Amino acid sequence: METAVRKFFERYERFFNRSLAGKVDADEFASLYAPEFIGAGPAGVRSGKNDDGFRQAMVQGYEHYRTIGTKEMHLRGIHLTLIDALHCMAHVSWAATYARADRPDVTVDFEVHYLVQMLAGEPRVFGWISGDEQALLKEHGII
Repeated sequence: METAVRKFFERYERFFNRSLAGKVDADEFASLYAPEFIGAGPAGVRSGKNDDGFRQAMVQGYEHYRTIGTKEMHLRGIHLTLIDALHCMAHVSWAATYARADRPDVTVDFEVHYLVQMLAGEPRVFGWISGDEQALLKEHGII
């Protein structure tokens, strides 16, 4: 499972960067997630379905990232906590680089904790826990 999950997040990184370049493939994005999922952050816990609404929200999300100057997302590291033969928590460290017209580019490091399940032999995200992205972006003068 460990090798499969590491390769999965390398694929996720490549997908994210293609999407930042304007080449969002909503079907590929959907293939990274389980049919249902949960997300937790400062605003609370939400659940959702991997459906057309989710795909549309992700297309809009990447447009927002481009609007605020997100140039690149780099996978800095992954630490896995195995739960059982089919589940793990992936603690993923990311570095996001933002272009700013008035100042040099800035890179912001952050972590997201993903709940991953092996479905039909392939990893799929069924949940994530993230920090306060908005506060971090304000702290670094991005927004």
